[in-house]
Amino acid sequence: MAETTKKIGDRGEDIAAAYLESKDWLIIDRNYAFEKAEVDIVATDRNYIIFVEVKTRSGTYFGRPEEFVTPAKEANIKKAAEAWIYERKMETAVVRFDIISIVQNGNEAPEITHFEDAFR
Repeated sequence: MAETTKKIGDRGEDIAAAYLESKDWLIIDRNYAFEKAEVDIVATDRNYIIFVEVKTRSGTYFGRPEEFVTPAKEANIKKAAEAWIYERKMETAVVRFDIISIVQNGNEAPEITHFEDAFR
């Protein structure tokens, strides 16, 4: 039976979080939502507060995962990030927006590509 898009996405976010932790990053928050905007992972590398969009696909037939981060999606991530920062009174924090692209077909090892400072 085919895996649902939600399950693939959830698994990808878990893989991305583990990947970031392996780089000694601290995961601060996951799946933060504000109105209809969401950020998959909020992390820090001790220099920046990093808002991470995770895109996961089981193949690349329809394109690479990162190609699905549209300007509208970027705007939604920024909106959620602004709310997250405001709620925590961290307006002076230095922020960055990253994308983590994951391709994993079945039980194969995931192919992880990390785009730092992917958009502004």
